[in-house]
Amino acid sequence: MAELTHFDAKGDAHMVDVSEKSVTDRIAVAEGYVKMSLQTLEIATKGTAKKGDVMGIARIAGIMGAKKTSDLIPLCHPLAITRVAVDLEPDAELPGIRITATVKTTGQTGVEMEALTAVSTAALTVYDMLKAVEKSMVISQVRLKLKEGGKSGRYEAT
Repeated sequence: MAELTHFDAKGDAHMVDVSEKSVTDRIAVAEGYVKMSLQTLEIATKGTAKKGDVMGIARIAGIMGAKKTSDLIPLCHPLAITRVAVDLEPDAELPGIRITATVKTTGQTGVEMEALTAVSTAALTVYDMLKAVEKSMVISQVRLKLKEGGKSGRYEAT
């Protein structure tokens, strides 16, 4: 098992020093979903929710979440993100909304946490905008799907 990098020799939490790492292009893709009834999904996709455009607002919230990750996760480095894309796809088979976030940067550390935060923030926004209709929605399967760049190279979930 790999060594945990966010702890020093005494076992105290610290921010990892990335100053000696190479600057490389980095990308991370995360995914997750919000499961809901077909009726709630219809409200989300038709734009008839009382709070407004669920999909559009959740997309913007996900982008904002990626940009604010270092403010939310204590040991994350603030990064110069070069791209954030958040896609929300209705899925009648689930039923619900599948969320995918892609984050890119060129730097000394990866953007996995930014992609995961983008998905989580978008999912929470979907829940917030539709909770008046259905409180039993489930946010699930938030995970890293892909990461590239840096010393550890490529990771792709199976």
